[in-house]
Amino acid sequence: MLSPTHIHCPYCGEAFEILIDSSVESQQYIEDCQVCCCPIVLTVTIDEDGTLQVRAATEDEG
Repeated sequence: MLSPTHIHCPYCGEAFEILIDSSVESQQYIEDCQVCCCPIVLTVTIDEDGTLQVRAATEDEG
């Protein structure tokens, strides 16, 4: 199931919506910013209560 989620780019600060596959409990992948095209490291986890947690970081922070 794809869940729409808003994130802020850690490079340019712009907010935009991404789709997260919420059927996977823990994942990490890179997606380019829709505004500045820089690579964002996304770390996705799902809490025990089913809450989706998304962390957006630069490659250096990853």
